[in-house]
Amino acid sequence: MPITKNAKKAIRNSGRKYIFNLKRKRVLHDAVKEVRSLALAGKAEEALKLLPAAYKALDKSAKRGVIKANAASRTKSRLVALVRKNTK
Repeated sequence: MPITKNAKKAIRNSGRKYIFNLKRKRVLHDAVKEVRSLALAGKAEEALKLLPAAYKALDKSAKRGVIKANAASRTKSRLVALVRKNTK
């Protein structure tokens, strides 16, 4: 249990940030999953329309520290490669 006033406040703040990070992570995973599923289903045009939303979610989560910047970059690259591969 926290004893000092600052430790109690830190626990409250980390709890709030944890909830925000969970929301960001859920939005991120949903956006990426939707683009992936559309690309694999052969609906490349629809996947291309959803790419900006996935990019936005990836960039926001990387900016806030939910995922690392290189992980976001790698995921964006793989998404585009997947969409291009299934466009043909």
